[in-house]
Amino acid sequence: MIRPICRMGNPILRIVAAEVKSNEIKTESFSRLLLDMHDSMKHYGGIGIAAPQIGESLQVCLIELEDFNRYGQEVNLPLTVFINPKIEVLNPEAAGYWEGCLSVPGLRGFVERPQHIRVSYLDAKGEKQHLEAKGFLATVIQHELDHLFGTLYVDRIKDLSLLTYQEEFDQFIKEKSSIE
Repeated sequence: MIRPICRMGNPILRIVAAEVKSNEIKTESFSRLLLDMHDSMKHYGGIGIAAPQIGESLQVCLIELEDFNRYGQEVNLPLTVFINPKIEVLNPEAAGYWEGCLSVPGLRGFVERPQHIRVSYLDAKGEKQHLEAKGFLATVIQHELDHLFGTLYVDRIKDLSLLTYQEEFDQFIKEKSSIE
């Protein structure tokens, strides 16, 4: 089921989401939540979504980047469910990308984030997993995990002159930035 996206200003986006209890993971209601998240992400054109974005204050997010090319980087991450994720920065060297968000529609902002991370999490079956990510994928993961801890990408913009409406981004910035 496609659910409405909670937008910036909704208090659910500003609180730390509750951890998912291990006995909840294999329930029908949790499976339904994952399906609703995926349906909503696809419907609204996202590459990731977090449960708080559809009104559920739980530490779970999805990312799907199959045959994806952005900033000259090929990224291939099949649909991945991150439950109760913990992030570790392996190298603090940062790079910046223009980010957008389903919860902040119509805007783009330039955000710098560490480019080498490891995430420990439970998958959709409740099994422990680890994923090491670099570059744009590391940025996408950090963006989605931020939603679980009450942070939006706009909070991480260091220079507010690098926050723009999507139309102006497309007209004045996109071509100059070599963004596909």
